Amino acid sequence: MRYIISGGGTGGHIYPGIAIAKEILSNEPDAEILFVGTEHGLEGKLVPREGFDIKFIDVKGFKRKLSFDTFKTVGKLLKSFGSIRKLLKEFEPDAVIGTGGYVCFPVVFIAALKKIPTIIHEQNAFPGVANKVLARYVDAVAISFEEARSRFKGRARITLTGNPIRKDLFLLDRKKARENLGLADDVPLVVIFGGSLGAEHINECVRDMINLHGSEITYNLILATGMKHYEKIMRDIKAPLPDNIQVVPYIYNMGELLAAADLAVTRGGAITVSELSALGVPSILVPSPFVAENHQEYNARALENKGAAVVILQSQLTHEILYGQIQKLIKDKDLRKKMSLAAKKSGIKNAAPAIYMLVKKAINIKNTQQKKVSF
Repeated sequence: MRYIISGGGTGGHIYPGIAIAKEILSNEPDAEILFVGTEHGLEGKLVPREGFDIKFIDVKGFKRKLSFDTFKTVGKLLKSFGSIRKLLKEFEPDAVIGTGGYVCFPVVFIAALKKIPTIIHEQNAFPGVANKVLARYVDAVAISFEEARSRFKGRARITLTGNPIRKDLFLLDRKKARENLGLADDVPLVVIFGGSLGAEHINECVRDMINLHGSEITYNLILATGMKHYEKIMRDIKAPLPDNIQVVPYIYNMGELLAAADLAVTRGGAITVSELSALGVPSILVPSPFVAENHQEYNARALENKGAAVVILQSQLTHEILYGQIQKLIKDKDLRKKMSLAAKKSGIKNAAPAIYMLVKKAINIKNTQQKKVSF
């Protein structure tokens, strides 16, 4: 069978698509899979690296304010319809799957109009504009947070599947991960990171926390600053770092560190929140205020409402507030245990298989409907 997967711009839209593609191949080794994205997004690098083919279309996202650029964007969108129709005719997909980002809108929309089975996957608790519109036309919607269900309108079936997450996260348990990292079992580990690019405000709060309270920190602490922030943060730290505090530009063994962690401090990205939940890691979440629809706060609040996280808005975050909250959670082992259990209870580990089954169901229903029409 043939499948088109469209989504892009950021890793949060691309990685779920790659996970779905791998799940399809694990069930159908002979399946043909084609990604559709733009040359401007990360998909141009990430998708080929995973061994999948990708076709590019020329579309842009809409800006919030009306301007001359808005009309240019509309023109590109309308122009893309022709190239998408041609692509669908040539590739003849059995299903089209959208994983978000502006690029997936015209691809999934045209496929739905052509009566090709269509499915969209929404990663966030607050759906993006493109997916909310597409929900009125597609055959099925896969959501990652129950909170998203009420925000979709239309005829599509809505199914809670969760976010597809990396399988390597489950290869290590806490004991083995700590052995690999050379960490004593009785000393807590706090992992702080702000996504792949880092988070400047979080970095600065941790920097001040280390400068003012470094000698009082008795737990292990690892801060990943992001590549572009690393040198400045290291220059700003006044004293040599003690053995229990590490500052690194990037965490390459994130699965291992999260398996060993007692607490994570991070943003509220959908995939990050889903990984923390699946692994049962208590967290302090500082949602990015610079994202569309404020979706990171909705993701973070969903975890907080289940008792698995503490949410601190960036506008309220200071080094003293962060230090105090970390100290509180590190000292209260029972509270961390409750948060861990709440996280695991809300986490979904089999999202990719669930989405694959949803895709197959949409194909079967569409085929049955077409047979009835032919009779």
